[in-house]
Amino acid sequence: QVQLVESGGGLVQAGGSLRLSCLASVRTFSGYYMGWFRQAPGKAREFVSVISRSGDSTFYADSLDGRFTISRDNAKNTVYLQMDSLKPEDTAVYYCAAATEKYYRLTSYGQSQLYESWGQGTQVTVSS
Repeated sequence: QVQLVESGGGLVQAGGSLRLSCLASVRTFSGYYMGWFRQAPGKAREFVSVISRSGDSTFYADSLDGRFTISRDNAKNTVYLQMDSLKPEDTAVYYCAAATEKYYRLTSYGQSQLYESWGQGTQVTVSS
């Protein structure tokens, strides 16, 4: 298990930007696929994005319309989610998650059950 601590959430107006960070307390951070999920009020948790262990491959939910960017810095044990052109419908609690098991396609990591460790979540609120 890897311990994950998220930060960077807050209140922003529609059209603004936020950058979320997730710090992992583990010796071999590069051994984990890292994902972001979100859960809006009254809705189920949904997949946002995932990044490969080396950081050279990424995959995003289709609904994001290219507005989000995931990245990682293995030297800092940190994964990021840059969120631009935010919309009120982006309002949710955002969670980072870590997965150890290896799959050949990043699309597999859209399944929340594949992640073994989760952060506590950080609130993102986008006002209209």
